[in-house]
Amino acid sequence: MKAMTYAQYGGTEVLEETQQPTPKVSPGAVLIRVKAAGVNPVDWKIMSGGLDALMDTNFPVIPGWDVAGVVEAVGFDTPEFKAGDEVYSYGRRDTVHGGTFAELVALPAAIVAHKPASLSWEQAAALPLTGMTAQRTLDTLGVAAGQTLLIHNGSGSVGRTAIQLAVNGGLRVIATASPKNHQRLRELGAEPLTYGPGLVERVQAVAPEGVDAVADFIGDVVEETLALLKAGGRHASIADWSVMGHGGTYVWVRPDAGELERLSTLVQDGTLSVDVAQTFPLQEAAQAFEASMSGHGNGKIVLTEFTN
Repeated sequence: MKAMTYAQYGGTEVLEETQQPTPKVSPGAVLIRVKAAGVNPVDWKIMSGGLDALMDTNFPVIPGWDVAGVVEAVGFDTPEFKAGDEVYSYGRRDTVHGGTFAELVALPAAIVAHKPASLSWEQAAALPLTGMTAQRTLDTLGVAAGQTLLIHNGSGSVGRTAIQLAVNGGLRVIATASPKNHQRLRELGAEPLTYGPGLVERVQAVAPEGVDAVADFIGDVVEETLALLKAGGRHASIADWSVMGHGGTYVWVRPDAGELERLSTLVQDGTLSVDVAQTFPLQEAAQAFEASMSGHGNGKIVLTEFTN
């Protein structure tokens, strides 16, 4: 099969299109023909060697954790799926090796869910990690209807999802973003504020008593978070481990089909929408990584099938 791979850590220059063996389909697993694969910052951070202290790597690596596609085959003891089923998954493994930037990927059935019919392939591939991260962060914060939540980086994919989940849960949401993204955040139900110097004063102007919880999806905002939290308030980050030294929680998401099904329900009832900013064919994964690194997208970057 065709796959995008890298044989050593580095920048986008180490990515290349190669031929790799078709994955074996072990008992309890499904073989998925990839229709789309989501691009996450963690993909290129791993490629750079940034997570080498946390995860074992088996070169050559096929990057990618998010996928949407069609079941090609199932292993023994896999009654949940059959060939032809449309599925999606957050397909992280404990070892960095066989990812989703390929024509085929084999994943345990326990982390695969049926794709919501209302989502395109691109939208479905954009949702798993960002959606589950937003969901896990809100669960960790334990926020309740009527409370006020501050989201750092509301315009990113995780932030946009978290806004929708929080608003659906009856929260007041204040979200930071650049002015060009304020209108979209209003449409999602948040009160947008510009990030950067003076943020504490801007938040205090609209929430003078402080906020009940803070979700950090950008990093390096601990000082602002602590200045704005009410006494007893809770905060969590997906981008800054240092929050653990200030009473906060660092959020890391485990693959789980049940959590994906929760998101599917929200998609199907119209509560949750998915914004896709750009798509690239799989052979242009390096360009997709560069776009992701720029940090200026208005939604998720997604890879589609090889076109060469």
